[in-house]
Amino acid sequence: MKLLFLCTGNACRSQMAEGWAHALAGETINVYSAGIEAHGLNPRAVSVMQEAGVDISRQESTRLSEDMLGQMDYVVTVCGHADERCPILPPGVRKEHWPLPDPAKAEGTEDDIMQVFRRSRDDIKQRTQALIERLLKESAA
Repeated sequence: MKLLFLCTGNACRSQMAEGWAHALAGETINVYSAGIEAHGLNPRAVSVMQEAGVDISRQESTRLSEDMLGQMDYVVTVCGHADERCPILPPGVRKEHWPLPDPAKAEGTEDDIMQVFRRSRDDIKQRTQALIERLLKESAA
């Protein structure tokens, strides 16, 4: 099973989802993330994931390619822009959309912004855990 999390810039939401999926699925699912563009890792996303015990600092911000997309079994778009711009998927590739707000657009004090990132991290963990459980159950059936 190859799972791809797709976002606009592959800097934040898709990176956190990839990190959670690696942590939660281990070797049972091959996990990737990519963006319509590649903006580099968001340092706040790296920080809040580290707080939760998941190191995403070595993950790379990658731009989606047709070749990459063709190798996937399941694609999760984590923002509306990526969902709208997602290329037509090859036959057999399943897709799910998570309309997640962008924590990088948070405003206020640094503490306010970090709280938004933490809420996003926790939401993404819950969604990722439920997805992995569902995919593993389906593959065992």
